[in-house]
Amino acid sequence: MNMKEKIDQLAQFLRESRLELKKVSWPTREQTMASTAMVLLVSIVVAIFLGVVDLGLARFVATLIR
Repeated sequence: MNMKEKIDQLAQFLRESRLELKKVSWPTREQTMASTAMVLLVSIVVAIFLGVVDLGLARFVATLIR
């Protein structure tokens, strides 16, 4: 495959990608902010849960070792 064919393929790929991106239903700013807030909230809740479980298991193992 020569250089011209590669350039033509790349150009075609970029044209098709641009057309596909026009079809995408992008979320509104409000939807994005709500989703981000939900992800942060769930992440914090899971982190706290895992921290409590880890602390509990560490103390349990410490009592078994004594």
